[in-house]
Order: sequence, then structure tokens, then C-alpha cells
Amino acid sequence: MRIDAVQGRQVLVDGEFRPATLVVHHGRIASIEPLDQDAEGVVVRVPDSAYVVPGVVDTHVHVNEPGRTEWEGFVSATEAAALGGATTLVDMPLNSVPPTTTIAGLRAKQAAAEGELMVDVGFWGGAVPGNVPDLAPLWEAGVFGFKCFLAPSGVDEFPPLDPTQFTAALREIASFDGLMIVHAEDAAVLESAPSPPSRAYADFVVSRPDRAEVAAIQQVLDGARETGARVHVLHLSSARALGIIADARAEGLPVTVETCPHYLCFAAETIPDAAPQFKCCPPIRDAANREELWQALRAGIIDTIVSDHSPATAEEKQRGGGDLQQAWGGVSGLQVGFSAVAQEARRRGIPLSDVSRWMSRNTADLVGLARKGRIEVGADADLAVYDTGVDFRIEATRLAHRNPISAYDGLRHGGRITRSVVRGNAIDVERPDHGWGRQLLRP
Repeated sequence: MRIDAVQGRQVLVDGEFRPATLVVHHGRIASIEPLDQDAEGVVVRVPDSAYVVPGVVDTHVHVNEPGRTEWEGFVSATEAAALGGATTLVDMPLNSVPPTTTIAGLRAKQAAAEGELMVDVGFWGGAVPGNVPDLAPLWEAGVFGFKCFLAPSGVDEFPPLDPTQFTAALREIASFDGLMIVHAEDAAVLESAPSPPSRAYADFVVSRPDRAEVAAIQQVLDGARETGARVHVLHLSSARALGIIADARAEGLPVTVETCPHYLCFAAETIPDAAPQFKCCPPIRDAANREELWQALRAGIIDTIVSDHSPATAEEKQRGGGDLQQAWGGVSGLQVGFSAVAQEARRRGIPLSDVSRWMSRNTADLVGLARKGRIEVGADADLAVYDTGVDFRIEATRLAHRNPISAYDGLRHGGRITRSVVRGNAIDVERPDHGWGRQLLRP
């Protein structure tokens, strides 16, 4: 449904909630008027218990199509996104087959997405051994940057970079002012850590120690210093790395950092054993570590919060019969990430405006989408309505994710997304329709 205006008493404008009427024209915010402004056409009036925020810009999503569409796909992923308030996604280059490491891989991805999108979707490229000559063509073709691993990715078609290959890729990316985003765990540290078969979550955490993240992040920072490349640390889980990140920022290195809802909502000591829905790499750590991540967000050391939605089939998640070393690693949380973070922030006295900044404006800025992630004149009319007057009990079987497996199953949130708007197209979460979404290219 195309709309002409949105009216609410709590609309996030210039970092503060205030009464407003958002006038929409040709999919963009044409003006921001007082709440009592007469609005013509199709008008969405939100209840007083609801907040109007920019649509979430989730820059870390594994859609897995083509090639592993039984894990997820563009139809299910973008529906889950819309239901959870995410109006823009940037899809990761791996777990699909082929990966997005060549122009041919990008074209296969784009073909698979054609006509399937409920929200807007862009694409990351990938940096793997031997594809330095592919990086500039992918950049020119419109990818938003390049993902690499410093340790095995879990899929054979996306191998990690060794230190020499990493530096070579950084030099190439720096030559055209691209962005390298890094899964930062050190391969040597992981190889030396004990990793016996075990159903115990505590044993899994020991197998992915803090020092693996610290060592890899130091390598990323050293690479940025040597080459001048812009770098972004993916899914930071260990607070032990915050010191070297803060020092790098003080030095002026071009580094940004993200963390994820599952690191901010859960704690290792409360995760049951043989529960692979909580397994991810790097792992969820203890409660004290979690609180340090929250503090780092407030201090500006961590820039963004993204889902790292990495689903898989029940067969993959349950591989090993509870042995966490064998189960596929990845948390499925695309549809519930915003409400989960908003609830945890509220418990800590952190305003919803901060949550929106971390999950919308800052992520949009990371990838250069200047018309996304903000409510201002000229911006895309991408909006989410978050109603604290509506409870949300999460049932994995009722989420739009293709596979009903989620670490959030059974939790209750005191607030939920009740409507999303994508470029002026209002999506009813009770009756979602596909076809509004567009494929995005780097500006």
C-alpha cells in the first residue's frame, strides 16, 4: 500500500522523539510537519504507545541464495526483515553457491534476487585467495565492500586469507578506497585451543578464546596502518579487544566495529548445553563481557549493531547430536533483533534513539547509503513502527525464517514492530506482500 503521510506523537527526528507528520512523495520524505498538520491521501496514524523510527539497515545478513536456499532465501529473508523493522539488508558473499567473489558470482546473486524482495537489498563482495584481480571489477559493479576470513569460514568455497594474502587484498582495496570487512579470529590461536567433542557450551567457548579475536583484530589494525585501507571488524564478541580498538581510533586509523544482538542479550553462563541454536563464531561470552560491550557502544568504540543472521537447516544445526563442535555455527535472529536490543537497552536506561542510531543511521553510513537509516527531508521513506504497548512472545515456528530454529524462541519482548514502510510502501505485518524491494548498488 502506497502511503502519503505518517503521523505519530513519537517520531525520531534529529535524534529526538517528537510529534510529527511525515509527508511522503515519490517514496521519499518530502516534508516534516507538525502533528496537527492536515494530511491528504493515504495516512498512517500510529498509536500513542508507538515510536516511529527509521527502518533498520542490517549490513550483515546471510541470505544463502543461490545454492543453499534450503537454509534461507530472498523471499523468506526479506519477509523476516520487514516483519522485524529492517527495510534495507546487505547480503554476505558466502554460504551461497557460487560465492560473490567474482562478477559471475555477483550476477548469479542478482539474478536469484530478481522479483523476490520485500525490502531493499545490496551485496557485499568477497576477498579469497587468488581473487585480487576480481576486487576492482566487483567494486565498479556496485558491491559495498569485501568480506574476508582470517580463519576457516566453515564452507570450502570461501577459504580464509593468510597474512600475506590479507595484506595484498588490503593494498588493492586501498587503491580504490574500498572497504574490507573482516571475520577476525586468528587461525593459529584456534588451532592451538582445546576443542574436544563436547555438548557443554562452556567447552565451546574455550575452543574460541578471547585471544583469537584480539590477535586477529591486531592484524587488521596493523594492516590498516600499513596500507591505509578502510577496515571494519565484524561481529565483535570479546571485550578484551576494546582497548586496542580504542587506541587505533585515537591514532586515527580508519576502523569501524560492529557487534550483534545475541552478544548483547545472552550470557554464556545461562546458555544450556547441547543447544546449537546459540552456537556462533565468535561465541557468546559471559555476562560481564556483555556489559562491557554495552558500555563500548555508549562510548562510541563500537559503531553498529547488526544481526549476523546466519541460519541453517535443522539437519546442519543438529549435526553431531548435541556436540557443539559439529553443529553449524550461526544465530538466526533477523526478525527479532531490533525488538531484542530495544528491550535490553530499556533495561539499562539506554534511550531508543541510541538503538536506532546504532542499527539504522550508523549502518547506513558504513556503506554510504545517505538516504537510508534516517528521518529527514529527502531521505527514503523507510520507516518502522515500534509499539511498546504490544507484547511479543517469540515462537520460532511462527517467524518468517525458513527454518524454525532461533536462540530467541520462547522469549517475551515488551514491544514489537507493528508496521514497516519501504520507500513509502507500507507493509502490513499481518499480510506481507513481496515486490516492493529493490536491488541496491554502491552509490
